[in-house]
Amino acid sequence: MECMGDRATLLDTGRFERQHAGEAAEAFDHADADAAPEATGGWHAAAMDAAMDFAEAAADTVETEARHRRAADDGDAASMSVLGAMLLRRGDLDGAEPYLRAATAAGDRAAANNLGVLLHQRGYPDEAAGWWRVAAVAGSAAAAHALGRHHRERGDEPAAEYWLRQSAEQGHALGAYALADLMEHRGDTGYEGWLRVAAEQGHREAAYRLARALERRFPRREPVDTLTGVAVTVDVPPPDDGDGDDDTAGSVEQWYRQAAARGHRRAALHLGAILEKRGEVKEAGRWYLMAAKDGEPRAACALGFLLRDAGDEESAAVWWLRAAQDGDGNAANALGALHAARGEYQTAERWYRAATDAGDVNGAYNLGLLFSAQGRTAQAEQWYRRAAYAGHREAANALAILLLQAGDPHGAEPWFSKAAEAGSVDAAFNLGILYAGRDDDRTALGWYERAAAAGHTEAALQVGMARLRDGDEREAERHLRCAAGSGSAEAAFRLATVLDARQPPPEPHTLGQPRAPKTECEEWYERAAEQGHRRAQVRVGMLAAARGDVAEAARWYREAAEAGSRNGAFNLGLLLAREGNEREAALWWSRAARAGHGRAALRLALLAARRGELAEGRRWCARAVELGPAEVAERAARLSEALHQELTA
Repeated sequence: MECMGDRATLLDTGRFERQHAGEAAEAFDHADADAAPEATGGWHAAAMDAAMDFAEAAADTVETEARHRRAADDGDAASMSVLGAMLLRRGDLDGAEPYLRAATAAGDRAAANNLGVLLHQRGYPDEAAGWWRVAAVAGSAAAAHALGRHHRERGDEPAAEYWLRQSAEQGHALGAYALADLMEHRGDTGYEGWLRVAAEQGHREAAYRLARALERRFPRREPVDTLTGVAVTVDVPPPDDGDGDDDTAGSVEQWYRQAAARGHRRAALHLGAILEKRGEVKEAGRWYLMAAKDGEPRAACALGFLLRDAGDEESAAVWWLRAAQDGDGNAANALGALHAARGEYQTAERWYRAATDAGDVNGAYNLGLLFSAQGRTAQAEQWYRRAAYAGHREAANALAILLLQAGDPHGAEPWFSKAAEAGSVDAAFNLGILYAGRDDDRTALGWYERAAAAGHTEAALQVGMARLRDGDEREAERHLRCAAGSGSAEAAFRLATVLDARQPPPEPHTLGQPRAPKTECEEWYERAAEQGHRRAQVRVGMLAAARGDVAEAARWYREAAEAGSRNGAFNLGLLLAREGNEREAALWWSRAARAGHGRAALRLALLAARRGELAEGRRWCARAVELGPAEVAERAARLSEALHQELTA
């Protein structure tokens, strides 16, 4: 059974990347962007690496520290603040505290903020909040941000919003980001604007989350990819609609690119997916590689697919192995399929089980496919059932097929229905077959129409044939065109017959007269014939014969006859007989007569009569009478009587 599936998922997990703060601020960055906003109780343990008020150019060197120490010891408040910050950054809390307290007492707001940081690190959050409040009231945006985070940690969201807004409105990137995070968590509108403020100042997590927010405004697309029977899933951002607005997919790409350029691995992953979808595979591969090297397993998995598509399966396997070992179920599925294609079924089974253990339901489905291909039906059913219960629609369809093959149509029906309702096109078509087998044509047509609307070729053919039976030629033609255009030879033949019936009878071809161009119906006949449709081959031969192209007619008749068409064999015999090759003609007529062609039997009877083989002629006459049709049977009976009189004379 051909499997349908989905490709390696490129979704966010709800976790944040670690923020590498580079923003100039009055104090250290208190935000830990590795944790989800709803669980940021440990934000105080983050690295405090934002710049100080005085400028990053004041490098933490022995000379600089000594200079500030001398000035601080002489009572200079600014040097006390700077020296305290240097010691704090180095982790010398005991050395930093007296300088920061002295500078704070002298009214230095940066020192008050950093004293809050120091106290927070010592485990005195309430005292820290008091000093942050002092600094924030004095106008420190960094202190307002820290105080807002403090209140949010304690569940006081109104106070948190007040101070975070103070920080954000002063242009503090971290404050804008934290305010946006709080607003989004509460479901408030307008959070995207603050994400944009932070992103425009270079906050990479804000840029990533802004891209995600914009992306959610677009419908998600789920292309299907099949790797030797493996089912995997992909979540691809939509293409740029090209209207130039900020809220287009082009803007999504812009923010992903900004975050990725700053080392955000999941932004690099999504950017790679956008570029791959657009066909810019080389650049996509670079971003996937960056994210994969930074430890993103989904990027390693996606990079493996790019390498596989480029024909480098060995390198693809290396990246899939790396991703699978990091717990990526999609990569484990891809490895399983790779080994299955090589006939290494035990290794394939091991990786499919690893995918299942990683929580990827496709692993269970692929195990079902693997066991089914090996004839291990009981095990296949077990894994199909497990995946189906987990909501895998194609597993439900496959399970239903197994049950149907086992003679349990009533057990198969609910699984077909479940799969079809979940969106399985194959299941909808299979339900149509199931109901048609029960002579419930109305219900069958409903399922066929549903599958046809989703692009199922054979379902479109069935709908077209049903509409022909109902006399709705217009709808029939529409569905037949869909099926024929998708490669159905039967649909192409039936469409040609519909178009053929509308044409006036062709005029006999006159020698020397220019040939008329091929009609559309003849083109559809030829398309079906080239796909091996025997009736179409016979019809194309007849049209060629009508044009006087005997060689072309003979070619198509022969192809049809060799494929088992009795009409093709009969018509080929006629052409050969007209050319004087009665011996070969008799061979083809014999084949046609044995297949039930009455006219071929009558021709053999006439041929035998001309040769004087009267008994043989009567035998073929009897066969022609048996096969019919009525006109042939009547002629064969008269010929048989004449041969009998000749034999008894």
